[in-house]
Amino acid sequence: MFWASYLLAVLAIILAWPVPILLSRAQWPARSPFTAMLLWQAIALAGGLSMIGAMLVYGLEPIGDNLIAGLRSLAGMVLFNAPTTALGFWHIFALSAAALLTAHLVFTLLLTYYRIQRQRRRHRELLALLASPSGQDTATLVISHDSPVAYCLPGGARSVTVLSDGLMAALEPAELQAVLTHENAHLSQRHHLLLWAFAAWRQALPWLPTTRLAQESVSSLIEMLADDVALRTASKATLIKAIAIVASGSAAGTNGHGTGQAAPGMALSGLEAAAGTAGSDSTRTTASRVSRLLSPQPELPRAARSLVLTASVLLLALPTALLVVPGLLG
Repeated sequence: MFWASYLLAVLAIILAWPVPILLSRAQWPARSPFTAMLLWQAIALAGGLSMIGAMLVYGLEPIGDNLIAGLRSLAGMVLFNAPTTALGFWHIFALSAAALLTAHLVFTLLLTYYRIQRQRRRHRELLALLASPSGQDTATLVISHDSPVAYCLPGGARSVTVLSDGLMAALEPAELQAVLTHENAHLSQRHHLLLWAFAAWRQALPWLPTTRLAQESVSSLIEMLADDVALRTASKATLIKAIAIVASGSAAGTNGHGTGQAAPGMALSGLEAAAGTAGSDSTRTTASRVSRLLSPQPELPRAARSLVLTASVLLLALPTALLVVPGLLG
C-alpha cells in the first residue's frame, strides 16, 4: 500500500487546491447547474476520502495490503493484544491523525446540524408570534415588515415560506407567484441538506480552499436551479424583476452573510443562512442569476454533461479502489 498512500495524498492536494479554484472560475456551471453541483459533491467527498485515506493507508501499510486487511490486523492489536512491533512511530502518528480528523469531521457535521435545528426552532417560535397565514396557502406566512423579504424555513411537513407584507405590496401577482415557486423549489429539492453538508465541511476545515469555494458555488447553483423551476411558469422579465426587488430587501437589512432581516429580532444567523435556503442571495449570487437570465446560454451538450458525470464517478471510484483493492499499487 506504499504507493497508494502517496497517490491518495497527491489526489487530496489536487482536490483541495487547483481543482476547486479552476471550477469556481469556470463559466459552464451556469449552463448546467445540476451537473456542476454533482461535480462539487464528488470533489468534496473524494477530497475528504483521499485526505483520510492517505493517512490510513500509510499507517496500516506494515500490517495489511489494503484497508480492510490492515484494519483487521489493527483490531487484533487493539482488542486481543496482538504484537504492535510492526508499526513504527510515523505509522502510529498517521493512524492517530486519521482517527482525529474523522472524528472532527463527524462531530462538526453533527454539531452543525444541532445548531441549525436549534436556530430553526427558535425562528419558528418567533414566526408563531409575529407571522400570520397568507390566506392563500397555510404553508406561506406573512410578517409585518416594510422591506421586501422572502425566504423558506425547512422543516419537513412543517416547512414554510415566509414573505413580508412589504414584498407583497411591491410585487405584481405574477412576480409574487415566481417568488413562491422559487422558494418552494428549494424545499421540494431539499437544497437545505446540501447546504448543511457544505456548511459543516467549511466549519470543519475553514483553511481549505475547497470548503469555501464549494459552499459559495453550491449556494449559487441551487439558486439557479430554483430559478429554472420558476421559469417554467414565469417569464424571464417577471423573474428578473422579482429577483431585483427581493435582493433590494436583503441589501437593506443584512447580517453580513446576505441574510435579509425578516422582522425586528428575527434576523437569521449566518449559519442558518448557510444551511437553510434563506439569505443565499449574496450580491455576487444575485448578479450571477440576473446575468444568466439576461444573457442565456444553451445548456451543456449531452456529451459534455456525460463527461462531467463520468469524471465525478471516477473521482469517487479512484480513492475507493486504492483503499480496498488488495495489493493495488502495493
